Amino acid sequence: MIKNYFKIAFRNFWRHKLFTLINVIGLSIGISAALVICLIVHYDLTFDKFHKDGDRIYRVVTNFSFQGSPGNNAGVCGPLPWATKNGVTGLQQIAPIFRLFQPNVVIPNGSKESARFKLQDNVIVADGDYFKLFEYKWLAGSASSALAAPYKVVLTSEQAEKYFPGASYDQMLGRTVVYDTLKTTVSGIVQTIKQNTDLIFHDFVSFPTAFSNPSIKEQLRLNNWGGTSPEYQLFVKLAPQTTAAGVERQLNDIMKKNYKSRPGVTETFALQPLADIHFNNLYGTFNGRVADKTTLLELSGIALFLILLGCINFINLTTAQSAQRAKEIGIRKTMGSTRRQLILQFLSETFLVTLAAVIISAAMAPVILKLFAGFVPAGVNANLFSQPGILLFLALLTVVVSLLSGFYPALMLSGHKPVSVLKNQAQNNSNKTRSAMLRKSLTVTQFAIAQFFIMATILVSKQVYYATHKDLGFKKDAILIVNSPWKNRQERLNQVLLNKFRAIPQIELISMGRDAPAAGDLFSTEATYNDGKKEIKLENFGVRFGDENYIKVYHIKLLAGRNLRPGDTSKAVLINNTLAKQLGFKSPQDAVGKVISKYNGNAGDMLIAGVVADFNAESIHAAIAPVAIMTSTNFYFNGTFHIALKPQTTTGDDWKTAIAAMEKAWKQIYPEDDFEYSFFDENIARLYTDEQHTSALLSWATGLSILISCLGLLGLAIYTTTQRTKEIGVRKVLGATVTQIATLLSAELVWLLALSFVTISPVAWYAMNRWMQSFADRTPISWWIFALSGGGMLLTALLTSGFQTIKAALANPVKSLRSE
Repeated sequence: MIKNYFKIAFRNFWRHKLFTLINVIGLSIGISAALVICLIVHYDLTFDKFHKDGDRIYRVVTNFSFQGSPGNNAGVCGPLPWATKNGVTGLQQIAPIFRLFQPNVVIPNGSKESARFKLQDNVIVADGDYFKLFEYKWLAGSASSALAAPYKVVLTSEQAEKYFPGASYDQMLGRTVVYDTLKTTVSGIVQTIKQNTDLIFHDFVSFPTAFSNPSIKEQLRLNNWGGTSPEYQLFVKLAPQTTAAGVERQLNDIMKKNYKSRPGVTETFALQPLADIHFNNLYGTFNGRVADKTTLLELSGIALFLILLGCINFINLTTAQSAQRAKEIGIRKTMGSTRRQLILQFLSETFLVTLAAVIISAAMAPVILKLFAGFVPAGVNANLFSQPGILLFLALLTVVVSLLSGFYPALMLSGHKPVSVLKNQAQNNSNKTRSAMLRKSLTVTQFAIAQFFIMATILVSKQVYYATHKDLGFKKDAILIVNSPWKNRQERLNQVLLNKFRAIPQIELISMGRDAPAAGDLFSTEATYNDGKKEIKLENFGVRFGDENYIKVYHIKLLAGRNLRPGDTSKAVLINNTLAKQLGFKSPQDAVGKVISKYNGNAGDMLIAGVVADFNAESIHAAIAPVAIMTSTNFYFNGTFHIALKPQTTTGDDWKTAIAAMEKAWKQIYPEDDFEYSFFDENIARLYTDEQHTSALLSWATGLSILISCLGLLGLAIYTTTQRTKEIGVRKVLGATVTQIATLLSAELVWLLALSFVTISPVAWYAMNRWMQSFADRTPISWWIFALSGGGMLLTALLTSGFQTIKAALANPVKSLRSE
């Protein structure tokens, strides 16, 4: 019986090749999108799910409040882990870790030249409790003793093979690894974690080393309850039946006993579930990438809509063809077929179409992943056989799509009465009306989804363009950012390099400082100002560090007062107009010469030398912040070169020549470090990477939704014109022109498009308005976005159906009206 179902299905596919092809392509597009999105979602949702008792593992994080302004830090203060071990009940394991900042690694090799590895990330200080909390497979050494003594290190297998190529794991034990000046001995090798994880550490230095090494011990600040660093973190595992809230209360009680915060400032500890680390941007991960659950939901929604569009096509075309299969159904029923058998027959046809679409989608997945390489996380792969969860998803998707697409057509087709269909009365007026209403409703839904994507794409693209082209209050073009190396940075060497850069003829001006006017973060501080009547507290105003050339390089306008001078250091500052208003000055000139006191808690005063125009110190997601610009002699705040290049000449090679000359000068001063640079305008564009990804994603979703809708529309146009061939012939005989007939056939389409436009426009406006709320500075939701969407969709639909409509209108009425 089943063999017969499939044999009949293939015959029907061959008889209606065009409609079958349209259905397969429409479903393939939707399923391909769903498959790729499922790969992304599955990848992110499987992070750190493999740890034993992972639901009881937490990271202790710190939350701050400065005069009501919240702040978050993934780290803890120095004494907390040790106080926790002694003073908190209900904990099964306590594992502090401390990340070393990009040490240079040297592997001594006896008489041979030592192997060197620059700026290694993910090197941490840990103790044996870390390996009790997170289970690793030990390849060499002992978990109980490997990190018990000072100056010991455990390596992952991948890192160990990089440091000691060709050696066995047992031979690696006892070898020396030097981190900057810290000399350690390999005491253990663990298997590199193969599953998806944010715990990407590969070098584990023993914690007793930190107590013996003055440099690391100073960084840990073991006696400072008021210092919190994201590099110093604490993981805990709760005992069974212990609640996170109870542990949080104990942690905060310990904090209250040992530290009294400043007025207006609160500091509390919280437990962050291990499963939340991958998705929580407040605290971050160890590899810098944080997945966004909202984005994953949006991706899933797009996949669902695209699959829905393919299913709508299938239902529309299948129900439209019902009259052509009516006699087949009548004969089958006369020969004894039951309605259940007919439903299974039609569902088997739907299943085969869906299965073909799934196979095509699986074959296309690697190509799509490469196409979206800039958007898809690096760890996502299309090897379906190594991901049983994805294979299960495809199997379920095949069944669900088959039922969603095929159940109603099967129910409708199997319901024909044999007496009526064999008398050429396949459908009564009621059935015809019901079938037509369904097709019209589904078509309106298709057009509404496509127009929603069009509107959203136009608005997001408009906002991204606005963000990257808006006047931010400073110059963006022809400026290079070069950071002197953190490890080897010296003021004397930077000055020599600065002089060499200045001698390059293609360079117009150079400023030394820290961050550019707009960067990913904004260094903040606090101060007070006394206007003679009351004291005004400045909480968390931003600071940009630069010399006297800073505002010249970036063309930041000076509104009043003077520029910074070489001898000002931190005794004089420039403030922006927003900060001047916050201090209560009615005009920029009023602020010049006034003094801000107790800067950063110190007793020193800062003279307001001048006031500059407002500029965006962060992305336009944030409102313009109160900002001060000052010079600094601290190498941390004075290690970045801001280089304004001269305009290019007709040859267009001036900037390349300048960069090559800078690299040559760099190698003379810092021969051990790589020369790296970035263009400032590209850095600005990177502030909106998420929005650019959203725009690209919506563009593809829009294109695919339009393509699927047009495929369905083409199929319906072919069916409609075929069904109305005689009507068209009669109208032509009675004198109707080609234009009149084409207009008649297109009128219904226009009304359906208009209905979908009216239905979806309010929904699209609401959704776009919600999305725009994340921007403090945003472009308006203009009326032309909706007009362009509706007009574009109408034009696309008319062009899609127009060829078939005009072809029908031009047909010879003699052929369409003859009986045989």
